[in-house]
Order: sequence, then C-alpha cells, then structure tokens
Amino acid sequence: MGKNNSPFRYDYIGSFLRPDSIKKARADFEAGSITAKQLREIENEAISDLAAKQKAAGYPVITDGEFRRSYWHLDFMWGLNGIERIELDHGYFFHGEETTHGSVAVTGKISGENHPFVEDYKFVRQFEDENTIARQTIPAPAQLFAELFREENGKNTVRFYPDTEALIQDIAKAYRTVIAELYAAGCRNIQLDDCTWGMLCDKGYREALKNSDISADEVAEQYLRLNNLALEGKPEDLVLTTHVCRGNYHSTWASSGGYEPIAEYLFSGENVSAFYLEFDDERSGGFGPLRFVADDKKVVLGLITSKSPVLEDKEQIIARIHEAAKYVPLDRLYLSPQCGFASCEIGNKLTEEEQWAKLALVKEIAEEVWS
Repeated sequence: MGKNNSPFRYDYIGSFLRPDSIKKARADFEAGSITAKQLREIENEAISDLAAKQKAAGYPVITDGEFRRSYWHLDFMWGLNGIERIELDHGYFFHGEETTHGSVAVTGKISGENHPFVEDYKFVRQFEDENTIARQTIPAPAQLFAELFREENGKNTVRFYPDTEALIQDIAKAYRTVIAELYAAGCRNIQLDDCTWGMLCDKGYREALKNSDISADEVAEQYLRLNNLALEGKPEDLVLTTHVCRGNYHSTWASSGGYEPIAEYLFSGENVSAFYLEFDDERSGGFGPLRFVADDKKVVLGLITSKSPVLEDKEQIIARIHEAAKYVPLDRLYLSPQCGFASCEIGNKLTEEEQWAKLALVKEIAEEVWS
C-alpha cells in the first residue's frame, strides 16, 4: 500500500475526541489564565500522542484530530484574510440540539496568504514515515460561500461583494493560494469537508429554496463550479478528496435525504479523486446514486457510525459493501466511519476507548473484504 494512494481501504474522516487536557487548556485560554504559547504547547503534546495512537491502530494516515479547532470549518475560514470571527445570537439548528454561535463576516477582499493551518500542518508532518501520510482537512470552498450568506450574514457580504462572481473568484483564488502553500509545506493529501451537498439532499431545504430567487439545481451548479475553480492547477501528485456530510454535532444531525438529487452534479462533475460518503443510517438513502460516480473516482463508504458507541454487526457491513459494489466496482470502494468523532470541540457521545474500537472494526472488516 503506497502511502500516497489515499484513500485507504480502511480510513477515517479526520477529527477525534478532544482529550481533557485540550478542553481544559482551551477554557483556560479563553479565561485568560494561560497564554497562546502555553495553549499551543499543550495542543502539541496532545497531537503528538494522537499521532502515536493513529500509528498504533495500524492506520496509514495521520491527522491532528482537529485539536486546534473549535469547529471543523469556521477556524479555517477565520484564518483567511478579509474574514473575521463573529458570534451570532443563535447557532445551527440540528435535530434536537442547537450548536454554539460562531460564524464569519467579510471585512475586506478575501485572500489566502499565510494561512495559520500551514504551520499547523507542518507540525503534523513531522510524524510521517515510510508507512504513513499526514492529511490536512479543510472545509470546501462552497461551505465558505454558504456561510457568508447564512441568514443575516448575507447583507454584510453583499456590502463588500455586490458582484457575486467577484466573490466566487476571490474565494477560489484564496483556496488555490492555501493549497499551494500547503503543498510547498510538503502536504500531498487534502480532504475538503462539505455539508453543502448534504443540505441539497434534504427535502426541507429544497422546498425552502422554492420561495427564493434561485433553484436547487442552480445552487448545485454554483457550488460545483466554485469547488472546481478552487482546485484548478493543482499539482499532479497532490491527492484531493471530499467528504459529504449531513451534520455531526454532539451525535446529532442537520439534514436528511439520499444522494439522488445531487448525484449527477457531484459524482460526475467534482474534480476530486474520491468521495467520502455517509451511509450509516436510513437518512443517507440507498446506493443507487453511486451509478453516477465517474469511472476514475473512488468511493469511501461511511458505513460505521461515529455518532454511537454501539459496534455494528460485521457481517451486515460486509453485505452492504457488496451491495454498493453493484454500482461501483469493489476495487474502487473503501471503508470508514461516516464522519469524524468530534466535528466541534464538544465531540460525539462516546468515549475515547469506544472511538478506537470503532476504528478497529473498520480495519478488521476492510482487511477481510479486500484481503
């Protein structure tokens, strides 16, 4: 197994449950009782420990577990030039729970120079060896676009960018800059996390769009074009993949619906080499939409849930893999949890021990199916 051949037969999305040391240090930093330097030292120690655990679990990929982030997406956005951190009077409304209130606001021309994630990546890369590659996860460009028009954010965005096309071009250019700087730092594996496609699968969201001046198909075309613009000119040996998510906060979810409404746009048209897809429960629908996956693309089946500590039945998962293989050949299929274990600091409702048991099960099944 070549270490650059991501995705891997057994894989994961990237975020891990935050250890108590991180939770305490971040709270202490917010309270002003420790410095940014002290916080980073504690984060470094926790990430070093995580990298050792990832290797001990036998996985060929390492991440920083997103330990330096509050959110899977917003911290990246805050690191772009021309964007600032804001707090809204409410969070995202998930099924049965409201998230914390962070968001973004445009303050000027958006660009990507000197993004702090580049230095964060350099720290993780030191743990690479002949058997492992360090992966960088970032939100997809379309996710930033969507956040900039989230409810009241839109008015501020239009004030700075009255021309939507100018905004699209600047977001794409900013991403190309960050990707180039990550590549220069040695990164060869970037995963774009994307809830926008999950939203477009949701019947309620699509119904709501009928009352707006843009259709669901037009939104899909816009997101696809933006994402592809951001990936133009990527180096030949840089692996770019994407993870489609329906929301993952404290074991709750945001959107529901199978991939059929977006399958032809996404699976045929996005210029990534692999799709990490959620298939852990009935909200994800069936495997039929996989018929649109282009012949040169791979699919990572997220059949193991990160939302519950209950271990799946191995034979049932194996049967589902073979069911998916009716649409995408088995040699282009891979296995992972459906999402990370802690998309935000709060994390999902399971223990660290249960988290690693999930990943052990993923590896065990993958080794049996693709032996």
